[in-house]
Amino acid sequence: MMRRLIGLLHRFEEGFLAFLLAAMAIVTFSQVVARYVFNTGAIWALELTTFLFAWLVILGISYGIRVRAHIGVDAFVKLFRAPVQRFLGLLAIAAGLLYAGLMLVGSWEQTFGIIFEFDIESEDLKVPLWMPLSVLVIGFALMITRLLVIAWRVAVLKETDAVLGDEGREAIEQFAESDVPDKAGERAE
Repeated sequence: MMRRLIGLLHRFEEGFLAFLLAAMAIVTFSQVVARYVFNTGAIWALELTTFLFAWLVILGISYGIRVRAHIGVDAFVKLFRAPVQRFLGLLAIAAGLLYAGLMLVGSWEQTFGIIFEFDIESEDLKVPLWMPLSVLVIGFALMITRLLVIAWRVAVLKETDAVLGDEGREAIEQFAESDVPDKAGERAE
């Protein structure tokens, strides 16, 4: 039951990120058409696109941690045995948690301690500014959650690949899978 719920949340996250990207593209494309074809445009479109982009990037950080898409420089760490690799991985996670924690506290104070308290609105959309900026709090809380999950996998389950993904090996495996002939005897595309 729990795995099913987690899988559902992962699909929702991926769908929401895809929605943000699509919404950005649609708003931007519509403004290009409006400006160059009809010589008009919406003044709020740039601000909306900026907020959509911010949501995409901030939530994308957490997503990148989950799918191990962030670039890791691990050539030095791979020189050591597994226990040292786990220690260095936990050290890197601790640095990430420190950063995310500081950003979470700062974004909470800025968003809800100042902007919400003084009821500041966005310039063009005329919505309370705390609403689009709340992604900072959500995104850094998700980042902390994902880093804690990875820390648990490294500390308790003794997984070194939870932190140290091997991009080279994964690329070779992906290439090898795409090089396998399909049923008709042709290469898979």
